[in-house]
Amino acid sequence: MGWWSWPWSKGPSGYGYSSTAEEVTQGIDASNLTAIVTGATNGIGKETARVLALRGVKVIIPARSLESGMKVKESLLEQHPDSKFQVLEIDVSSLDSVRNFAKSFNSSNKHLNILINNAGIMACPFQLSKDGVELQFATNHLGHFLLTNLLLEKMKSTAKQTGIKGRIVNVSSSAHRVSDGSRLDLEKLNDQSRYKPYPAYSDSKLANILHANELTRRLQEEGSLVMANSLHPGVILTNLFRYVDIKVLLRLAQPFFKNIPQGAATTCYLALHPNVKDVSGKYFKNSNETLPTKYARDTDLENHLWNISQSLVDQISRGRK
Repeated sequence: MGWWSWPWSKGPSGYGYSSTAEEVTQGIDASNLTAIVTGATNGIGKETARVLALRGVKVIIPARSLESGMKVKESLLEQHPDSKFQVLEIDVSSLDSVRNFAKSFNSSNKHLNILINNAGIMACPFQLSKDGVELQFATNHLGHFLLTNLLLEKMKSTAKQTGIKGRIVNVSSSAHRVSDGSRLDLEKLNDQSRYKPYPAYSDSKLANILHANELTRRLQEEGSLVMANSLHPGVILTNLFRYVDIKVLLRLAQPFFKNIPQGAATTCYLALHPNVKDVSGKYFKNSNETLPTKYARDTDLENHLWNISQSLVDQISRGRK
């Protein structure tokens, strides 16, 4: 199913391009839910955390430092004093940090209903993560792949105990359309001679969709009550664009920009709206289901990415011993 609209029109869901995160969650009581939102210290991640908390969700704010996370928490509490937040430290690009975060969360929280894999970087110069993995792939996909796996049992048990289906939301991008998945290979990921910033970003965004799809297949095979979907939030001027020539971007793309409340809408829709409580393995844009590229629906590529991701995690883990 494909869907496109003018900014003022709405899709089958009743929402559209201009809908905000508050609008798509209006009237929803989520006071019994707990959510993790990576990248919640700025941009659409912070707005996602704010709106989820506004609807009653207890929101965990993962931050690179407790100090930065506490500043965000304080600024959000100024707007909504009754909101529930917890700050935990994480660097999503570091697998050790991801493991420590998951351990801290699992020991301090009884339930997890929603996991929003939102943190990311875009089109940066070639760099390797602390684990020796190309930084965009490490941050945008691999860290979230491990984080999801480490929190999955908590999500499954929460869904079983509460009867409320869990929701995993991967924030992807229409940039995935540039990638055919051919560079999602262990031999090519870290090859600096092949590296181009934007294509590498596109690969990582394709990986977000493939990950949600393969995760859905595995969850459905075991009859789990956890859903997984992916989305394009729209083009929003946030810190994500720090490596991009903004003057060129403003000239070319100004008419297509969303503001931050609009940019967080589809994420919040997938996290809370009752319309999608039984939907899994789908890709959304403007709070409506739409079709990603054929490569993003390639089941062989989905399985291939899962295998190389697990292989990388295992290799890095063995290297630590």
